[in-house]
Amino acid sequence: MEHRLVGPGPYRATKLWNETVELFRTRMPLRRHRCRFKSYERCFTAGEAVDWLHELLRRSQNFGPEVTRKQTVQLLKKFLKNHVIEDIKGKWGQEDFEDNRHLYRFPPSSPLKPYPKKPPRQRDVIKFPDWSDSPPGTLQENIPVRPVVMNSEMWFKRHSIAIGEVPACRLVHRSQLTEAHVEEIWKSMTLSYLQKILGLDSLEEVLDSKLINPKFIIYNVYSVSKQGVVILDDKSKELPHWVLSAMKCLANWPNCSDLKQPMYLGFEKDVFKTIADYYSHLREPLLTFHLFDAFVSVLGLLQKEKMAVEAFQICCLLLPPENRRKLQLLMRMMARICLNKEMPPLCDGFGTRTLMVQTFSHCILCSKDEVDLDELLAARLVTFLMDNYQEILNVPVALQTSIEERVAHLRRVQIKYPGADMDITLSAPSFCRQISPEEFEYQRTHGSQEPLAALLEEVIADTKLSSKEKKKKLKQFQKSYPEVYQERFPTPESEALLFSEKPKPKPQLFTWVLRNPFQPFQRTRSFRM
Repeated sequence: MEHRLVGPGPYRATKLWNETVELFRTRMPLRRHRCRFKSYERCFTAGEAVDWLHELLRRSQNFGPEVTRKQTVQLLKKFLKNHVIEDIKGKWGQEDFEDNRHLYRFPPSSPLKPYPKKPPRQRDVIKFPDWSDSPPGTLQENIPVRPVVMNSEMWFKRHSIAIGEVPACRLVHRSQLTEAHVEEIWKSMTLSYLQKILGLDSLEEVLDSKLINPKFIIYNVYSVSKQGVVILDDKSKELPHWVLSAMKCLANWPNCSDLKQPMYLGFEKDVFKTIADYYSHLREPLLTFHLFDAFVSVLGLLQKEKMAVEAFQICCLLLPPENRRKLQLLMRMMARICLNKEMPPLCDGFGTRTLMVQTFSHCILCSKDEVDLDELLAARLVTFLMDNYQEILNVPVALQTSIEERVAHLRRVQIKYPGADMDITLSAPSFCRQISPEEFEYQRTHGSQEPLAALLEEVIADTKLSSKEKKKKLKQFQKSYPEVYQERFPTPESEALLFSEKPKPKPQLFTWVLRNPFQPFQRTRSFRM
């Protein structure tokens, strides 16, 4: 039994449904069964179907080993309702599936769920203020300009190629960045980050961007407590006080030695039932109906845990603030209950972790379409949320920093021209105008050589430099700009004239010091005989 991994993308729930149906129809063992003194070929009992499908789902990377037998029965009920299977008498749709010895078979044809076709949406593009936008009533030809000249000293300080006289520059104006612009930046960049993580060409078939409210994103980022929990301004959308008190009671369940612990048996079960009843009667799941496909698509990244956490972080930013707050408080309570070894069993026959997943998965994630595998997918998602809720329900710092830098950049109204941070003071921000290729070539060959030649003359005429230092600087200049140096010193003789050698004094002959320099020389007697 092999269940291939279905990655992120549009219609992931539909793909999983169709693949599970195909595997179940093609590989479920069929044999002869007897019922009421009659034999039936190629059929199976309800219990056999639960056993086989349960094992298939637990081995699948798309669902995981935490799939329960009860969830498998729920899926087979959907199979019966949608005529994937039928009872031995050909009945389906209205029959209720139970884990027993009742006989079922496959119908001759079982149509797979078709992929919905959505009309292409036209995006409403908001035009951001551009640097080239001029204020109303201002013509570019009448804008006063001021040419900027960079001398060789400034060029030497900046260690860059001198550009000579700067072309004429004009004033730069930009319209004020409105609140609508800022909201559109938050929305577009957030969705772009999500699209990049999912590796999709477009998010159109994963979520409806028109239903994404940028005000929710900004509120979820900035209106938070020190613990990262959303703080609601509208207290009418807050959890009821009695629900919040019940959640705090279980999340901070005291030790047995604590005197505040309730005395009657089963108190913790009553508190848990109160919380479960409230969340089960929500009109919409906490992750909302219109984001169902987005969260299901992210489930395809669970093999890459880090990427899945980042994608869930962004998806949770898209939630309404009241939903995000309820989700944060609920996940924190569930995680603490599961880690609390002092917590008495809240349900007979179920472990605490399994109970948390089965109780709250439907109120966290579900689809309007009953055909979808929402129970299994929701259980998979809630399990991952419980293990990583502290990271997932925090604000993604990288995304926040990137958007804030983008907004700050668009709000800048000044561009510093090269050299503006030096001695030159400009009356207004400026930028270079576009020039023709011929002008560029002329400026490249002549505009840069003139200040270089002036710099070379300054080095030559500098009397404060010693000959050794001057030779060193000229050698460096010759190495960096050989053409300019060759034009100034075309021959070795012209270079030698700069350093005319002075006549060196002749070295004095070494004289032997005589013992008696004033005595006349006396011939010595020869030893020759």
